[in-house]
Amino acid sequence: MSALVVDKIRKSFGALETLRGIDIALESGEFLVLLGASGCGKSTLLNIIAGLAEPSGGDVRLDGRSLIGVHPKDRDIAMVFQSYALYPNLSVRRNIGFGLEMRKVPAAEREKAVLEAARLLQIEPLLDRRPSQLSGGQRQRVAIGRALVRHPKLFLFDEPLSNLDAKLRMEMRTELKRLHQMMKTTVVYVTHDQIEAMTLATRIAVMQGGQIEQLGTPEEIYNRPATLYVATFVGAPPMNLLDAVATGSGLQVVGSDTAIPLPPALAAALPRDHAVKLGIRPESFRAEGGGLPLTLTCDVTELTGPELILSGSIGGQRLVATLPPRTRAAPGETITLALDVEALHLFDVESGRRIEAA
Repeated sequence: MSALVVDKIRKSFGALETLRGIDIALESGEFLVLLGASGCGKSTLLNIIAGLAEPSGGDVRLDGRSLIGVHPKDRDIAMVFQSYALYPNLSVRRNIGFGLEMRKVPAAEREKAVLEAARLLQIEPLLDRRPSQLSGGQRQRVAIGRALVRHPKLFLFDEPLSNLDAKLRMEMRTELKRLHQMMKTTVVYVTHDQIEAMTLATRIAVMQGGQIEQLGTPEEIYNRPATLYVATFVGAPPMNLLDAVATGSGLQVVGSDTAIPLPPALAAALPRDHAVKLGIRPESFRAEGGGLPLTLTCDVTELTGPELILSGSIGGQRLVATLPPRTRAAPGETITLALDVEALHLFDVESGRRIEAA
């Protein structure tokens, strides 16, 4: 039985439809990330699961039990918000155990649960401090600890790391991954950060306009994006998208003499003269070695340390490649790169959907 089922969930605010029939079946122990830009409906969906908002239609079931109309406190769900929402006048110990205290859990049992959560989160030395004496990362650990002690069936996270700086975000991502691997709890996590999604999730639901564009593992989302939106939203730098036309055996890049051969099964799926978007991940280029030679004009180079990001153009269309840091390239220079043809992605211009081999 699925731990969580979201069945045809819709949500409208007057004439504005923010969720348009969301379907998700989440197995016990999965880590699902709802990924999308602001306004796509991901937080609205999370609030419906939590009971903080009611849907306009559809059902939410946890272990077979419908949650529609059930009060949030009776859903056996714990939620961690973007803001830490800690009580400033209470110690870390009491903040973590406050929910248990309100449920009249005996003091000895409560203390045991608090100590266990503190041990998992590595904040045992902080139990007698107040929130004002903690760093941002420590406060977020306390907020997570408050959810952990309840031992709920489902954890919900609403952009919990967005208030932290880059270094702390990376540390907390690792901490959350470690906790999930240890506890094997079911998690639904909302973020707009595709790095968080790729590193934390067992499955990702990419959302846009109140709908799911694609639901799959991080590997599926990255290596086989179902739509143009998914292709450009996931990946840093984002996927290159070039205008191209089918020639029968391959593609002609618009505005240039560059012809790209395609595997026969993929070429057969394209009518001649059919316009497509050709997707190329920046890391699909190599400075040297085997592959299809592709010549472009270099505009800008950016050295990040582990890689050189080269921005250039081909036929007047912008192209970005990530190359080894010692690659020699100067602005205005013509450079030939090797392209891995097996790593190409094709999308229909009108529908935005991925084109698969015939």
